[in-house]
Amino acid sequence: MFTFRPLLGALSESPASQSLLELDGGVKILVDVGWDESFDVEMLRELEKQIPTLSLILLTHATVSHLGAYAHCCKHFPLFTRIPVYATRPVVDLGRTLTQDLYASTPLAATTIPPASIAEASFTYAQAPTAANNLLLQPPTHEEIARYFSLIQPLKYSQPHQPLPSPFSPPLNGLTITAYNSGHTLGGTIWHIQHGLESIVYAVDWNQGRENVFAGAAWLGGGGGAEVIEQLRKPTALVCSSRTPETALPRARRDEQLLESIKLCISRGGTVLIPVDSSARVLELAYLIEHAWRAEVARDNEVFKSANVYLAGRSIGSTMRNARSMLEWMDDSIVREFEAVAGGARQGQAGSGAKAKDAGPFDFKYLRLLERKAQIERVLQQAAEATEPKGRVILATDASMEWGFSRDVLYAIAGDARNLVILTEKPSASSRGRGPSIARTLWEWWKERKDGVAVEETTSGDTFEQVYAGGRELDLADATRQALEGGELDVYQQWLATQRQLQATLQTSGTAAFESSADVVDDASETTTESDESETEQQGKALNVSTTMGQASRKKVVLKDEDLGVMILLKKKGVYDFDVRGKKGRERMFPVVIRRRRADEFGELIRPEDYLRAEEREDAEQQDDRQQQDGTRQEQGLGKKRRFDDVGAVKGPSGPNKRTQVRRASSDEPETASAHADSGASGDELDELEDEEESVIGPAKLVITPRPVTVNFRIAFVDFSGLHDKRSLTMLIPLIQPRKLILVAGSEDETTALAADCRKLLGAQLASDSSSNHQTAAADVFAPAIGVSIDASVDTNAWVVKLTDSFVKRLKWQSVRGLGIVTVTGLLLPGGQVAIQGDGTASTATEGGSGDAADNDQDAANKRQKLDSNNNQQDGALVTTSTSTALTTTKSPAAQPPTLDVLPPTLASAVRAAAQPLHVGDLRLADLRREMLKAGHKAEFRGEGTLVVDGTVAVRKTAAGRVEIENVGFPWFAGGAGRGGAGGMATFYEVRRMIYEGLAVVAGA
Repeated sequence: MFTFRPLLGALSESPASQSLLELDGGVKILVDVGWDESFDVEMLRELEKQIPTLSLILLTHATVSHLGAYAHCCKHFPLFTRIPVYATRPVVDLGRTLTQDLYASTPLAATTIPPASIAEASFTYAQAPTAANNLLLQPPTHEEIARYFSLIQPLKYSQPHQPLPSPFSPPLNGLTITAYNSGHTLGGTIWHIQHGLESIVYAVDWNQGRENVFAGAAWLGGGGGAEVIEQLRKPTALVCSSRTPETALPRARRDEQLLESIKLCISRGGTVLIPVDSSARVLELAYLIEHAWRAEVARDNEVFKSANVYLAGRSIGSTMRNARSMLEWMDDSIVREFEAVAGGARQGQAGSGAKAKDAGPFDFKYLRLLERKAQIERVLQQAAEATEPKGRVILATDASMEWGFSRDVLYAIAGDARNLVILTEKPSASSRGRGPSIARTLWEWWKERKDGVAVEETTSGDTFEQVYAGGRELDLADATRQALEGGELDVYQQWLATQRQLQATLQTSGTAAFESSADVVDDASETTTESDESETEQQGKALNVSTTMGQASRKKVVLKDEDLGVMILLKKKGVYDFDVRGKKGRERMFPVVIRRRRADEFGELIRPEDYLRAEEREDAEQQDDRQQQDGTRQEQGLGKKRRFDDVGAVKGPSGPNKRTQVRRASSDEPETASAHADSGASGDELDELEDEEESVIGPAKLVITPRPVTVNFRIAFVDFSGLHDKRSLTMLIPLIQPRKLILVAGSEDETTALAADCRKLLGAQLASDSSSNHQTAAADVFAPAIGVSIDASVDTNAWVVKLTDSFVKRLKWQSVRGLGIVTVTGLLLPGGQVAIQGDGTASTATEGGSGDAADNDQDAANKRQKLDSNNNQQDGALVTTSTSTALTTTKSPAAQPPTLDVLPPTLASAVRAAAQPLHVGDLRLADLRREMLKAGHKAEFRGEGTLVVDGTVAVRKTAAGRVEIENVGFPWFAGGAGRGGAGGMATFYEVRRMIYEGLAVVAGA
């Protein structure tokens, strides 16, 4: 059984992706935890209901539309952190930097408390409900995000893995997941899910074409063959995205249009803004622009030499550092470039005067990284104060321009007609009620071409268009955090107390305890894990409340007496008594928190600093002070140890800016600043700029400030989305040959149009293979809406039979890659009957009855040799089958399954030749080559998928899985082994023997 249900991203303009797959036995798999730029919590309501029944979670891409809500769910939804999550290593690392950038850039990601929850809290405390619906939840901190992503288990490509289920999931029964490259992003995944007879391929947002950084999808394998690889061919269900670009250009023309647009703008002294995401497609754009600058500067192009290039994002340094450590996940050209640079560096070090200063693929020489808002403001200020216009190119996050540095750059360049905004993908329309995003509005203006178009021409003769904005008014709004005061703070505290009471009433095991982040708890943050040393549930709740009270006291927040509970004895002066009547758990005990001792297998852990003498402690403190006050970097030399919190620190007191300096030191800015050839003194000035620490830490509300802007710049569009086009779909779907096709992740128009095309393709294919009619073929293509479940189970005819003890004893099972297989030949009898072996005759008896009584009834014995036409069951039918999997069929509970018993001797001889031997298994030519080399033969691959042994025998594997062996020798001519005669035949038989040894021969039983 396989049921598919899209939670988000079906027949919708929103790019958010969430899909629920339910398999046989109640196994539920959630693929992606996406969101969009609206950050609407109502989009996650259905997901929250499904959390207690999920078995595992799979992530496909490191983008907001695929994992933007992951950290939110981990913090605010109980039980979510107990569900196993699987993704590739790039998705884990880049997803972490993306989420940290998201929550550091906009308060919208924190989301607001639902008005219904606030009204409920006001009603509980007999107060009038407030109309304020902008109270913010506490966002996950930088450390919490890192911890959430550390829970994800990384996988490699083409690595079959049997995942572990969640604690509240039914058994997975041999479920296997395998990740394959999908292109489009670094580490992007096509998931292959195997469960019983169900073979499901989940492919959303993939790209078949190779790019500068990303390799193409793994449909056709790494060799670029003309056939889909066997693991992804003929699935029982294919889930595919229907979102395709309107105009798909070849990679060379696409890159040329982007660079020509930039060149025209910077030649007239303008600023180019390219809004990008912070983790996925930014790698392709950054690589292209950096290498274009290297090439143009090498040609002494003054236009490019005088222009500065910037890449802005709050976590862009971490993103690029991760990219430099994941070159093996990129296209082979990137790996070859890195190897060439590394080889040149080694030769340069070995030679006396060799010059080996070539930068690697992501070692930027001209692209300057900016991670702080103060740096962005300084760059824009320099552009405004410059007496002579100087070209600039700024790649800034985010692509939607709803958050990130791209909004700040947009404000600064909106009024100048020399500037240019280049959109690199079609922006989606979010589901929020405030209207389309900024990028969507600009894209609609580009399509309208209302205020004129400038048609430009590239060096190769290709034309592209730049649309004038024409002084239109762009309605923008700034979102900021503001501390709660007065009545709003009381409402927040009332909501908080209500949430605590709800948590106190939860008695189910595994329910998340109410924890705090910042000064007070805003929602259930995560699920606590059980251990053998854990205390009772009530004690754990009391500890969490005590922690909350301690933090609240530090923030000087007024709390009610009912909020304090038994902690009132410690937190309030003049109180020496507490009424324990009717209380439970720790509320009946004095609040003493016992600190657990940490221990390992060798006993209790010992902290040496606790046993220092007074003079040793003073020396250690003085040494720490000297290290903090020392402004040099001597301790960072080679072979010397560094304190963890002093990594990269240069100067400055350990005041409120210490946290910012440490975070900046972990990025790549010092490295890129020294490598930036054109920065000069401005580079050092940018490094010294610091952002002011955010003053609002505790309870806050969201404040939206309108900010209209008059737009005069030009708008251009170059498609860098890296998605599959319709040509790729129409080519690959007939090659994949899915039994069921499910289309998601697209608007209603493009999904319905693609579904009609796919029905024609699959219908023509089925008509050529069988006599199926068009209606049957059309039913195999589904386009479900959000929340609509469809049954995409495999179409099979199977029955359940009961095996007798004597029949089971004669089975000879053979293991084939973890599966047991056997051929059986037996007598199929009605339910509850077994065959009685006699001399020369075969008869049946009811199981549990008397065999002698059955023999005395001669009439009954004669009837058992015939078929009863009035009975639907077959009595005495002969069965010859080969099976490795049992399926169920619908039948009444009272009916017993038919019985399969051993054939009587009289029938065994007649059907001995009915069961032919079977060869079961999967032959890999690489394994065959290895075995032939061990046997002393010469074996090498020639052409596409052809193994040649000793130059005379060719072994091929067809698309249907058949193995073809061809001998090019002449065995019937005299001449011997030198001409491929007897020697060629010997090699032929040796290769055939090796192939048979790699397969399991299941003889007829």
